[in-house]
Amino acid sequence: MPSTAFSKSFRLLNASDYQSVFNDAPFRASHQHLLILSRPNQTETPRLGLVIAKKHIRLAVQRNRIKRILRETFRQNQQQLGGIDAVVLARAGLDKLDNQQLHKLFNKQWARIIKKANKAAEPNA
Repeated sequence: MPSTAFSKSFRLLNASDYQSVFNDAPFRASHQHLLILSRPNQTETPRLGLVIAKKHIRLAVQRNRIKRILRETFRQNQQQLGGIDAVVLARAGLDKLDNQQLHKLFNKQWARIIKKANKAAEPNA
């Protein structure tokens, strides 16, 4: 089984990577507390970018908790995600959810992205 570590190859590292997702995101999963934008990339590796604004989540400890759980759920789903770039934008109120609720929410949103990506890939296959 391949490693599920969150190495640099699984991250969106620069502004142009983020901008390409913001400009063209055919797969979206929206929720009251977050928005996931994603698009196919040129690799077989899924990559994740996080936008957890201080404006929406005031406390650093809460922002870090959310990022940690997001990365964990991303790692758990990376096999099914395939070659996509995803940017997760936090919205106000996300910090009010407990860890179990966050896991459930993130896993549900990743499942939606996977479903949309697979559906888009079917006609090409």
